[in-house]
Amino acid sequence: MSADLQERLVFFGCLIFSIILHEISHGVVALWFGDDTAKRSGRITLNPVPHIDPFGSIILPAMLVISGFGAFGWAKPVPVDPSKLRSPRAQMVFVGLAGPATNFVLMAIAAFAAREAYGAYTGGADRIAELPLVIQVLLFFALANLILGLFNLLPIPPLDGSSLIERVLPADWLPTWYRFRPYGILVLLLLAFMTNIFGRLFEPFIDGLFDYIGG
Repeated sequence: MSADLQERLVFFGCLIFSIILHEISHGVVALWFGDDTAKRSGRITLNPVPHIDPFGSIILPAMLVISGFGAFGWAKPVPVDPSKLRSPRAQMVFVGLAGPATNFVLMAIAAFAAREAYGAYTGGADRIAELPLVIQVLLFFALANLILGLFNLLPIPPLDGSSLIERVLPADWLPTWYRFRPYGILVLLLLAFMTNIFGRLFEPFIDGLFDYIGG
């Protein structure tokens, strides 16, 4: 197996696990606020099977990671019934932002662990693939969660950042927003495949992460 392919496979595994944890967090926060829909649907579980969308969780991200085009993917959305929340419009913001918040917490933990492990490593390594597997996993787990957290904060539906838009929009603007919302995924796909805007947006954060771990 080539070094590049090994790195991409490790990153792919970290990405899939991070996506699952991201989705679980939505269901957990919704449950805190009174909506047990995700729990009754069996979605508050680390078992990956209920969360996997065959195309969005496996086929597309695998193609992108292995081919070197970056990372883009999704799991099945955790079902949330806003009508069961005690304060639907306000609490849906917290439910939506639970995913990115979880990713950033996991990124911070993994980055700290990777920094400590890298600092204790006495071998010579010119490439990530030459590092011990445990350091590779920690590094790519931190990277996957950083990318997921940043990506999902974008204010484009169906990403979690769009919940902030819905919270601040005047009520009489919401019907227009709801009509646009189903087309958000098309906007994301066009931006992802026809421009490098996400790469330019995320590059300073990714560079900062690698500087921290290698520092």
